[in-house]
Order: sequence, then structure tokens, then C-alpha cells
Amino acid sequence: MADVAICSAGAKVVRHGRYVAFQMAEVAIPRNHFADSVILAPVDKAGLDALIVKGKANPHAVRTLKARTIAEGKFRQLNYIRDLPAHIIDEPPALLGDDTAPNPSEAALAALGSCLSVGIHANAIERGIKIRSLELELEGDINISAVWGAGATPEAVGFTAVRVAVKIDADAPQDKLDALVAHATAWSPVANTFARPVPLAVKLAS
Repeated sequence: MADVAICSAGAKVVRHGRYVAFQMAEVAIPRNHFADSVILAPVDKAGLDALIVKGKANPHAVRTLKARTIAEGKFRQLNYIRDLPAHIIDEPPALLGDDTAPNPSEAALAALGSCLSVGIHANAIERGIKIRSLELELEGDINISAVWGAGATPEAVGFTAVRVAVKIDADAPQDKLDALVAHATAWSPVANTFARPVPLAVKLAS
């Protein structure tokens, strides 16, 4: 279970002895992306309200998400989700990869950043806060000395600490932005997956 810290670029690796900090900036959309608007393009408010009503009507509904991972060769992986093109995962040269895509741990940071960004934007729309730009910078500390179990196993495997810095340019005072970030973090599916133990079952397919 990683210690996730939330506060109010390309990926890089910073080494601290036996530990490695993966750093990745997750940019939602920069302010100047839309020439005809000074605010971040919002999702449909009516659609958001409809999702809220649907969720409250059946708060215990659980969906099963699916992904399929196919090893392409070396450490490069092809990940298929819905009908989307393959999402590539690789490893950097320091971990014997070809550096063609983020590695699994970096992708996990990107998933966290994206989930938090979605939540912040959705709740800002619901609260009437207009966001001009939104950017999240993430860092995660991880011990990679075990070499995926092929080497000596350290005391901790996986992220031991995750830090997120949220940069928001919006028409709201600091206290409202702090509350917005805290609320979005508390209700982020990926943040909760990081912060809470989740049952995991891995076995050979029949």
C-alpha cells in the first residue's frame, strides 16, 4: 500500500540509493489549447447531472472493467482496452527495455494523475468553478532491486510513497480550490486503489 500525498515533465527517473522515484507530469489541457476560449473545455453539464442522478439511484452498482495484455517481445507489452488501439508499455534502457513507451509503474502514475484530473474537472463544473488550466505533477518512490522477483526481494515491493502536486488556474479562492482537490481525491477510484488494499487474484487461465 503506497503512501499517497496530494497537494495544491515527460517522465524521468530519479535514483535515491536502492530506491527510484518515477516522475511524470500529467497535463490535462493547457490554457491556450482552445483559441476561442479562456477556460478549459468543459464536459456537458446536463450529461454530468444525468450521471449523478443515475449513480444516486443505484449507489451499489459495480462494473467490471477489462483489459488484455499481450507480450510482443522483450519487455514491450500491447494492452487492449475496449476497441481502442493498443496501449504500449515498455521499460527504459536501465531496466533492459527499448524505451518506446512508459513502463508499468509510470503508467500507474499517469492513471492516477488522469483520474484525479477528471475528478477535479467534474467537481469544478458541478460547483460552478471555471478552470483555465489544470496540471498535475506526480512522483512515486519504488524499490526495483528485486528485479521483478528474479533477484533479492527487498522489504517493500511497489510504490512506497506517491506525491501529487496540483496546479490550477481558476476563478476561485484558495480555500475552495483546496476543498475541490481534497474532495476529488477522496472520490477518485484510482487514488483509492493506491491507498487501500484491494483483493488481487492472479492464476493460470483454464
